[in-house]
Amino acid sequence: MRYRGNGLDHARLGLAISKRVSKRAVDRNRLKRLVRESFRRIRHELPPVDVLVMGRDHAAGLTSAELLADIDALWAKLKPLKLDDSAGTMVR
Repeated sequence: MRYRGNGLDHARLGLAISKRVSKRAVDRNRLKRLVRESFRRIRHELPPVDVLVMGRDHAAGLTSAELLADIDALWAKLKPLKLDDSAGTMVR
């Protein structure tokens, strides 16, 4: 996950889930669907940032519960940040 302050009053989400993560489109779409749903639930609690979530090879092999737990842990790290225009990276 990469993030950067966006100067707006809300957070935005971008996804980069490539074929390297999984050859099967159904697996990539499941990952994107879970990330979007998690973001929708937490969006109002996040600072005004642009967030780019990049899928990793092992992500397609995780169960939905494991994936959501990892994503929620990343959102928890992002919540308390006081952001300026600097960028950062978080890895789970």
